[in-house]
Amino acid sequence: MKIVLAPDSFKESMTASQAVAAMRAGVREVLPDAEIVGVPMADGGEGTVDAVVDALHGQLIEAPATDALGRTVTATFGYVPLRALAVIEMAAAAGLELIAPDERDILRASTFGVGQLIAAALDRGAEEILIGLGGSATNDGGTGMLTALGARFLDADGEVLPPGGAALARLDSIDLRGLDPRVRDVRIRVASDVTAPLLGPTGASAVFGPQKGAGPADVETLEAALARFASVTAATLGRATPQRPGAGAAGGVGFALVEFLGATIQSGVTEVAETVGLERAVQGADWVFTGEGGVDAQTVMGKTPFGVAQAAIRAGAKVIIFAGRVGQDAAVLLDHGVQRLVAITPDGTPLEKALREGPAFLTRATAEVCRDLVGSD
Repeated sequence: MKIVLAPDSFKESMTASQAVAAMRAGVREVLPDAEIVGVPMADGGEGTVDAVVDALHGQLIEAPATDALGRTVTATFGYVPLRALAVIEMAAAAGLELIAPDERDILRASTFGVGQLIAAALDRGAEEILIGLGGSATNDGGTGMLTALGARFLDADGEVLPPGGAALARLDSIDLRGLDPRVRDVRIRVASDVTAPLLGPTGASAVFGPQKGAGPADVETLEAALARFASVTAATLGRATPQRPGAGAAGGVGFALVEFLGATIQSGVTEVAETVGLERAVQGADWVFTGEGGVDAQTVMGKTPFGVAQAAIRAGAKVIIFAGRVGQDAAVLLDHGVQRLVAITPDGTPLEKALREGPAFLTRATAEVCRDLVGSD
């Protein structure tokens, strides 16, 4: 019997790799002769770097960067030397969680640190970069990122604009002569589940601005500023597609990556699956075990367990999803080919205990499922 273990992290309890190890222990307890293949997974958000590094035997690299408010931080990205592949979570530099709630300032928050991480990856020799967009504190259209890579954003007097999305209302021209030439030769892939365009009622400012501290007046300011940015981009490049799905991801970073750096955008779990070779791993599998901290009806909107399940079903394998919490509406997953949903913690387990003993609970639940499989044969 071949069993593929492809979970995401169980947030605040275990990483994807630790979840694989816990599942493996449960399978071995009941099926010691089974062929077990572990593929740590993620969906482009938190845990993507760790999942890819673990799956591809890469390394974690620390690099100096700045947070969204320009303060120095030490950020980490992944690097896989055999593939010259760098993996970056933009939140490692420009993340909302790095900024205390009373310090957040979306009008001047900058993605400069993201550009610093891209430059550090290029210095390392990266020929391919996977960037996970999610958890950002910014709404600057990715201009801070481009500034770190050598672009200049100028007002009508030829002066460089200050950081942040609000300043783009005064944007008059974009000078790309200093843009790092190495970005022309690197393949950049973006992992994001956000399909929002740059502008409009479903765009970056209107939908995600309030989540980052923007009030109604701030949203109007940022919307007008990004509209100006899109207009000047079109004049500079001869084209721009602000309505492209995903352009509004991470406060417009999706727009900048595609328009200026030639990146491609796919759903996060699809990008990670392609990177770690999930489709190849599930070939010939009898069962695929996946999961994450919680599953519900929203899981079918592109979360890791659903993406893994679809890949497994295409390969003819059966799927079981494990989770710390299984929502009452999660049964919709059973309509999409999933065989079973397994809550790993008994009803009434205190949250602190569930998080602390997550690996043990997952091992126990996996072993119980395997006993059921043996009994049904």
